[in-house]
Amino acid sequence: MSAKQPDSALDFKSATLYAVRLVLRDAALDTLKADLEKRMADVGALFENEPVVIDASGIAAPLDWQALAETLREHRLPPIGFIADEAQHGAARAAGLVPVDLSPLPAARPAAIEPADAASAPVPHQQGEVVASKAAPAEAGEPPAPATGAGAAIPQASRLPAMVLRRPLRSGQRVYARHADLVIIGMVSSGAEIIADGNIHVYGPLRGKAMAGARGDTEARIFATQLDPELIAIAGIYRVVEEKLPSDVHNKPASVSLDGETLTVSPL
Repeated sequence: MSAKQPDSALDFKSATLYAVRLVLRDAALDTLKADLEKRMADVGALFENEPVVIDASGIAAPLDWQALAETLREHRLPPIGFIADEAQHGAARAAGLVPVDLSPLPAARPAAIEPADAASAPVPHQQGEVVASKAAPAEAGEPPAPATGAGAAIPQASRLPAMVLRRPLRSGQRVYARHADLVIIGMVSSGAEIIADGNIHVYGPLRGKAMAGARGDTEARIFATQLDPELIAIAGIYRVVEEKLPSDVHNKPASVSLDGETLTVSPL
């Protein structure tokens, strides 16, 4: 009796693709490279190895699509598609990209953070778009199995229980709570990074970078008993804190929320 052969060697199944949309404001490659480098220095691992859609719909001048795609790959931002006028399609296709339709734009999810290698990673947009910094090896806590801010939030019902970390985080360490809230009981030092698909709660000084709603949840919040961060972000909208926050929230219990395209810091 012969062995039963499989009906098919492959199957097509539906899937949801999360992608980061990189919105171009300039056609000059040198300008784009410089701005990307600057933004990559602002934030740590958030969109690392996420597929990127290049949105050149506001650009009329010809683009060097091949060089732009190579630059994104160097920053661990693999480009997969583009949005542009018909005149740009030939060059974009020659660079290995395909035209896509992002309406509505899907949410971008940050890659899982590996404990061994904390190299570069892309960014949310600064009340404004994407981009990494080098850090010391991370000590990442990760739940079992996360823009310029993109997309659809993770439904509250689909989140896992909160991830709770009962220790301080040193400079260079990163923690990512996938599909969950993140609770830190201890200090988040300058140079440390905490990322969550849900809310972030820090019971102690928050002096590093905190990014909540990493997959586009605009209702996410950041709470801290002593707020003095280097950077705060919700759903891809971020703010680099270069000077002290107002006296009513600096080093005091406070929350961070998103109001439209603006981050709001309020005392608790």
